Amino acid sequence: MRIAGDPSELERRPRSVAIGTFDGVHRGHRQVLEAARGGGGALTVVTFQPHPRAVLRAPVELLTTLERRLELLEAAGVDDVLVVEFTRELAQLAPDEFVERYLRSIGTDAVAAGESFRFGHERRGDLDLLERLGFRVLPVANVPGVSSSAIREHLNEGEIGRAAELLGRPPELDGTVVPGDARGARLGFRTANLDIDPNLLVPRNGIYAGAARGHRAAISIGVNPHYGGNTRRIEPHLLDFDGDLYGQRLVVELWQYLRDEAAFESEEALVAQIALDVEATRGAVRPD
Repeated sequence: MRIAGDPSELERRPRSVAIGTFDGVHRGHRQVLEAARGGGGALTVVTFQPHPRAVLRAPVELLTTLERRLELLEAAGVDDVLVVEFTRELAQLAPDEFVERYLRSIGTDAVAAGESFRFGHERRGDLDLLERLGFRVLPVANVPGVSSSAIREHLNEGEIGRAAELLGRPPELDGTVVPGDARGARLGFRTANLDIDPNLLVPRNGIYAGAARGHRAAISIGVNPHYGGNTRRIEPHLLDFDGDLYGQRLVVELWQYLRDEAAFESEEALVAQIALDVEATRGAVRPD
């Protein structure tokens, strides 16, 4: 898959373009991709970074990093992606100017987008305008109940199964392994301390079952209340894994919310509970 940051980096050729932010690349987004695939020509995505709402209104808890979004688009069979830098200046572009700069210039024949898609200054551009400008328009009805906002709400409540249903796959944590306090190794359950983009959504605190690097993982999200912590950490323990992950990117799937984080009467009680969490993780089922 070719990734471009400017239209000039893509050759002008017949294209069917799916356009949108695609945060999470959820089931609704994949409907848009399938509509574009049926439009003929090179399957191309025009997407935006950073999230438009984060520029125009307020910070957005993202479901995926740009890197992960691109990986998911590639897995969906996209040929080319144009990542448009979203700025306040871009938001001031007249809709027809946006079309000429980012669609016509790369050879777009057909455009697929959600029925409510808007673009350009004051959101005056819509699918009807694209049709009047000579594009074949492939409108995609919203999938009932499926939206990035709904997925965020479920994750903030720890409702992993419901979020996975809307995503069409397990939700994920995506970050870099950095040194921690090595307490897990001392307890017999070595963990990876995950440093995550501050704009990325992290579900509610608690203990989760999931997977990473082909291994099941028991994942702690929270402040380690047993030790009086006050810094939020994400610490997956990869079952049956023996290796060095420091400095490496780690994508962790979340399969199931197991329990709240808690302080225990003793360290022995804590270790016993972690052992139970590990066993629960071994029995967890990956949501689809």
